[in-house]
Amino acid sequence: MRPAPSRAEWERLADSMLLAVRPWATDSHALIHLPGPASGSGRWSDGLEGYARTFLLAAFRLAGAAGDDPHRIAEWYAQGLAAGVDPDNPDRWPRLGECAQAKVEAASVALGLHLTRPWLWDQLSDRTRQRLLDWLAPMVGDNTLPDNNWVWFRAVTGAFARSVGGAWSQDDFDHAIERTDRWHAGEGWYSDGLSGDAWRNFDHYSGWAMHFYPLLFCSITGDDELAVRYRNRLRLWLSDYALLVGGNGSPLVQGRSLTYRFAALAPLWIGALHDATPLPPGQTRRIGGLMLDHFVNAGSLDDDGLLTLGWHRRFPQIRQWYSGPASPYWASKGFAGLLLPPDHEVWTAPEVPLPVEQVDYEVYLPAPGWTVSGTVSDGVVRVLNHGSDHIDPAELATDDPVYARIAYSTHAAPEMSPPLDSTATLLDSDGRAAHRRPLQAIAPGVSRSRAHWPADESWNPFHGPETTYTLGPWITVASVIHGATEVRLVRVDESGPWRLRIGGWATVPGNGLHSALVDLAGFDVAETRQSKDTNPLGAVSEIPLLFTDGFVEAGRIYAAAVHLGGYPLEALPELDISTDVIDVRWPDGRVDRVAMPPV
Repeated sequence: MRPAPSRAEWERLADSMLLAVRPWATDSHALIHLPGPASGSGRWSDGLEGYARTFLLAAFRLAGAAGDDPHRIAEWYAQGLAAGVDPDNPDRWPRLGECAQAKVEAASVALGLHLTRPWLWDQLSDRTRQRLLDWLAPMVGDNTLPDNNWVWFRAVTGAFARSVGGAWSQDDFDHAIERTDRWHAGEGWYSDGLSGDAWRNFDHYSGWAMHFYPLLFCSITGDDELAVRYRNRLRLWLSDYALLVGGNGSPLVQGRSLTYRFAALAPLWIGALHDATPLPPGQTRRIGGLMLDHFVNAGSLDDDGLLTLGWHRRFPQIRQWYSGPASPYWASKGFAGLLLPPDHEVWTAPEVPLPVEQVDYEVYLPAPGWTVSGTVSDGVVRVLNHGSDHIDPAELATDDPVYARIAYSTHAAPEMSPPLDSTATLLDSDGRAAHRRPLQAIAPGVSRSRAHWPADESWNPFHGPETTYTLGPWITVASVIHGATEVRLVRVDESGPWRLRIGGWATVPGNGLHSALVDLAGFDVAETRQSKDTNPLGAVSEIPLLFTDGFVEAGRIYAAAVHLGGYPLEALPELDISTDVIDVRWPDGRVDRVAMPPV
C-alpha cells in the first residue's frame, strides 16, 4: 500500500499551482486570464474566475500555515482585490449585475477573506474594504439565482459581509436553509435542486457544494445549533462517499463539472474539520492522498503547471457551456485539508485502507437509486444507475452522457457521444439510437423509459434542446450485479421496426481492465466499436456492443452479461425466465430474483 502524500507535499503542490498562474495575471493581479476557450460568460468573467478560484486555494494555504507566507500570497492577492473592486481600474471585476457568474466567484472571495482575515482583510485600506462590500451588496435579496447550490453563494457572501459590517439579509439565510432541507433526500444525500419537483440531481455537487458550504456558513455565523443538523447529514453521507472512491483514488466519473476533479475531496475535509465524519482519520488522509495522486499522475497539470479543462489530460469535450479556462480551479476546494494543523490526527494517524481495498461489497443507495459494487482484487467501483438523470421527469430530453448511462465507474468513463456505451436502447431504420432521459425508477435496480429519437442530439444537464422527438415504445431495464459482472435484462413493450442494442463499458486500451459483453438471451450479433477523442480517459476507446439481428419482440426478455474488472469474465450465470420474473443463478450458487412488471 503506497503511502499518501504528507501535509508538506500538499503544501508544496499548492505553492507550485499558485505560482504557475501568476504569469497569466494582469499587472494589477485582479484578473487571471488562463489559456483556453472562453466560457459562455466571456473572457472578463473568466478572468475573475481565475482570481477567485485560485484565491480560495491561497486562502487554504495561508490559513493552514497560520499566516506564514514565504511567497507573499496575501500581498499578491490583496493587490488584485484592491484593483478588482476599484470602479475606475481598467482591470476591475464585473459587477454582480453585469455578470451572473460573478455571483459564484463572490462566494470564493468572501470565504477566502474570512479564512485569511488577520493577514489580508484586516490589512486592507478602509476604502478597499468598503468597495469590496459594495461589490458584494447586490447579492442581498437577489431573486435571480438558480434554485440549486447557488443559494449558498448568497448565504456565504452575506455571512461574511455581516461579520465585517456589510449588507446581509436573514431572509437570504433562511431561504438557503429551507431549500437545503427540501433538497435533502435522506441519509445525507442532497439533490442539487429539484427537477420537476423531484430528487433527481445527484452528482458531485452533493459533496463539493451542498456539504461544503453549510458548515462553513455556520462557522462564520456561529450557529452551532444549525451546524448539528449539517454534521449529522454529512456523517451519514461520508459513509456512502467512501464506497464510491476507487482503489486507484478516482472518484466516480459521473455528473457535470467533472473538470473540477479533486474538488470531490472537499466534503471529506469538511467532515474532519467539523467533527462530522465516521471515517477513521487515517482513511481520510488515504482517500485524500490517493485522489490527489490519481489526478496529478494522470496529467491533470500541464507542462506549465496549470490545471486543464479535462479529467486526466486535456479533454475539452468534458466542458459545459459555463466552463472556462479557470473553471478547473474549483479543485482548490480539494486543498481544504490544509486547514487541519500538522498535528491533527488526520495527518499523524496510521493510514487505513479504503473500503474497496478491504472487502468486496454490493450496496444499494436509495436516494440516488444507485447499486454500488466494489471489488478488492482490482479496486474497481461500479455504479448501476436506475434512479436519477438530472432532468424533469415530464420532459423529453437528449441523453447527457454523464447522467443518462446505465453504469458508471471509477475506472471507466462514459463516451462523450449520443447513446452508445452502458446503454440498452433501440435502433431505428437509420441505425440511430433512442435516448433514455427521463427515466422512471420502478424498484431497486429497475427502471423504464420511453424510447425517443431527437432531431437534435446535443445535450445539456439541465434540459433538452428545443427540437422534435420521434416517440417509440417503453423499455424496461433491470440490473443485478455480483462482483465485476452485471446481468442486464431488457424488455420492450411494443413490437416494431427497431433493433435492440446493448452497450458495455467503454475502456481505454492498455489500462489493464477487461470489458466484456456476452449474450445470455436473445442477441445475435456482437461488435466492438472503436472511437477516437470521445473518452476522458484516453485518445482511443473501445465499446463492446450486442444487437438483435431482427426486429425486437414485444414482451420478450433479452439479457446480457456486462463485465468490467481486472480479470476476464470466465463463468456465466444462468437465467430462469418467466413472463415478468427472472432468476439469475450465479456460478457460486447465489440466486437473484428480478421482477420486471409491465407498463
